[in-house]
Amino acid sequence: MKYEIVELGKKTVVGVTARTKNSDENMSAAIGALWTELYQTSLYSDISNKLNDKSLGIYSDYESDVNSEYSVTVGCEVEKAENIPEQAVIKIIPKGKYAKFTICGPMETVVSDFWKEFWEMDLDRNYLCDFEEYQNADMENTEVHIYISVNG
Repeated sequence: MKYEIVELGKKTVVGVTARTKNSDENMSAAIGALWTELYQTSLYSDISNKLNDKSLGIYSDYESDVNSEYSVTVGCEVEKAENIPEQAVIKIIPKGKYAKFTICGPMETVVSDFWKEFWEMDLDRNYLCDFEEYQNADMENTEVHIYISVNG
């Protein structure tokens, strides 16, 4: 898989969060429930100061590595975190070096296919924060930028 190394500044995100791990049989359902809460309640419209229309899926607070528990947060990048909806949290994506992957295709499969292939890669990850940035909401031909925090 092709990627480029990029330097990103800090991002502030408002959304909903849960804890899971890759070996949990309910992982996909837990992540799906977060997306449902973001878009099928008033949460998305209640988030103030959005920087753009993109949504983010963030993986952070890893206990150790790909086999450990981590937090999943689904939300929107904001200019300023204020007037936070009651059920929401503030998550900071730290500035740093990231491997950036760009994937396109049907939203139902393209992201899960990426992660299956990615987990076979040998990348010098630091497990600080990884995230998916959805560029559009086209279910048949979405474009997603996936950022993996790396050492260096």
